[in-house]
Amino acid sequence: MIKKKVQYLILTLGFIASFGLASVPLFAGATTVIGDNCLLEPDSALCAHKDDSFLSSVGTITKTLLFVLGAIAVLVIIVAGIMYVVSGGEAAAVKKAKDMILYAVVGLVVALLAFAIVNFVVTKMTTPVTPAVTAEAPTTTTETPAV
Repeated sequence: MIKKKVQYLILTLGFIASFGLASVPLFAGATTVIGDNCLLEPDSALCAHKDDSFLSSVGTITKTLLFVLGAIAVLVIIVAGIMYVVSGGEAAAVKKAKDMILYAVVGLVVALLAFAIVNFVVTKMTTPVTPAVTAEAPTTTTETPAV
């Protein structure tokens, strides 16, 4: 029983790590291409957001993690559904399947809330603050007619 749990844990961690390692070449190649193009054409649309690297990276990472967490949650819900159907009315197996579904949904809700918070913070940090423009009252001069 413990051996099977360890195998399952190793398989799950390997699956999650493969997603992270698969995205590394994409980021490395993108930096080189943008850097080379910006040397040749510094006014191009591609180079307009070149300096936003940290905040755009945070946004990209959170979107990628949300996608991965969503996929994992769907897989857990599918596996729990199969466990529920196969349980054959056994109380412990039914409870375990229901708990897995509950934990997957709660995890997905927490991930969505975390994404919303990070997205809000990144948006507020990238939006330039413009000072409030106050309209001045027109100055009227009352001239007295010269006598």
